[in-house]
Parts: sequence; structure tokens; C-alpha cells
Amino acid sequence: MCGLRAAARDIRPPDADRRRDLADRILAETRRRCLHPSGRWQRAAGDPRPDAALLRPLVSSTWPPDDPMLTATRRAVERELTEDGFVCRFHDDDTTRLGDSEGAFLLCGFLMTAACRAEGRPVAAARWFERTRGAVGPPGLFSEEYDVRRRRLRGNLPQAFVHALLLENAARWATEVDGDGEG
Repeated sequence: MCGLRAAARDIRPPDADRRRDLADRILAETRRRCLHPSGRWQRAAGDPRPDAALLRPLVSSTWPPDDPMLTATRRAVERELTEDGFVCRFHDDDTTRLGDSEGAFLLCGFLMTAACRAEGRPVAAARWFERTRGAVGPPGLFSEEYDVRRRRLRGNLPQAFVHALLLENAARWATEVDGDGEG
């Protein structure tokens, strides 16, 4: 949906209009099937649990930053999927806690950073950013996961997506601080 809206900004009507209409239809159907009764996004139509990956479209430049679904989804992720300042993507079941079957997903820590920044919460964003950034390994590389209890990297190394989101957050901060992109 976000990709369709972004593409519509760069092309002329009627193709732009068709892409926006398709994005609206996709969003309406997804909202009908996957919006939790509490007002947050849920993992899937038949799975009401939160998933930190759901923060990604909400922090894109095509999503309205004041949309209440962003705050509701971010709060659910923070309440149910975090431990000691790290974010798990999802739980395997209702009894599994972070660290039992997998580590914190470092990508999700940077997604939480972006979500807090999108909500206008710079102090919270800085906390999430620094906590996640602190999980970097000795050569300055991130793995896919971080074992919160043993304080060590876990999973595939290096993870380009984690590094990319670290850089995206840092670049956006530099632009917001300077106002001219020369952070």
C-alpha cells in the first residue's frame, strides 16, 4: 500500500489515480480483516497478537503520522514484545517470552525508534535507538537477533536490513536537527 502511494507521487494521472485507488482498497480490506478491536494492527486476520513488523508501514512517509493506529500498535508492541529495552518481533505463542525461543530482533528496535520519532517522542526514540545500537558486535556489525539474557549476538551476521534502518534513523535525525540534511 505504501509503495503504491509513493509511486503515485511520481507519475501522472490517470495511472497515479489508479494506484491511489488500489492503495485505498487494499487498506480498507486490510483494516476490515486485521484491525484489532483495540484500534491497533494485529498479526493476521486470524491472529490477534501484535507483531513489531507492523510498525514499518506506519513509519513510512506515506502514512499519516497522527494516525491513532500508529500509537495503538506501538503501545501494544512495547507492552507485549519488549524486555530490558529490546524488541522481539512476535511471540510464538501466548506463553513464550522474549529469549525463550528467539532473541530480540534488532531491526524491530530500530522500527520502534522510527515509530517513536514519527509520533513526536524524540526522547523515547533516542532511548530505543541507543539501546538497539548498543547491541552491535565487536567489528561494528549487527546480527539478526540479540540474546537479551546472555548479552550476545544471535542469528545471521551481518544483517544489512538492521544496518540500513540504523542509517535511516540516523539520517532522519540529522535532517531534523539541522533542518537542512547536513547533520
